[in-house]
Amino acid sequence: MSDSLLNVEQFFCERDDRVLFRDVSFSLAAGEILQVVGHNGCGKTTLLRSLSGLSSYAVGDIFWRGKPYTDVMPDYRREVLFHGHLAAVKHLLSPRENLRWFVDIFCAGEGDIESALCEVGLRGYEDVPCGNLSAGQLRRVALARLLLSPAVLWVLDEPFTAIDVHGISMLQGMLQRHLAGGGAILLTSHQQIDIADVRSLNLELYK
Repeated sequence: MSDSLLNVEQFFCERDDRVLFRDVSFSLAAGEILQVVGHNGCGKTTLLRSLSGLSSYAVGDIFWRGKPYTDVMPDYRREVLFHGHLAAVKHLLSPRENLRWFVDIFCAGEGDIESALCEVGLRGYEDVPCGNLSAGQLRRVALARLLLSPAVLWVLDEPFTAIDVHGISMLQGMLQRHLAGGGAILLTSHQQIDIADVRSLNLELYK
């Protein structure tokens, strides 16, 4: 356990009197990526949200850097970032304003917002209200948070949703750089992940 960033043990989820999964256990070390797979409704999002502290439907033991995550909660909240399948940006604010709010709250004022917006392909749209952007551009605003966050573990629920071919290539490059820099990634995706050594966890095997 000491070599892993994240250890998950005996995770269980039951909803509407139906067991979605039981006895789910896995670990993630620096530089590793794990893709959770399974049919729609099998509990992929529930698992990711529960591990991120955003849902209590699934229960089990979580260890962060070898310690129960409840004992190191401030570190866990700082080092784990959840990115949902919805963009979750404020439509009345511009991309720059959305990211400034994110940085001020979660990143202790660090991060180069202008560079992040440029890297995700939003140069020239920095001050356009997000309500006037396309679905793909909204996703890019959300993805820019990954570049600004100090999080070591990225928990990504369908991160390729609504982005075009160029955006897919851009995002895969971001994922590869995060792994090369010692980060770890836990994700769901219907998109093929073009990254070497992607491990797979099939929730349908944990009924």
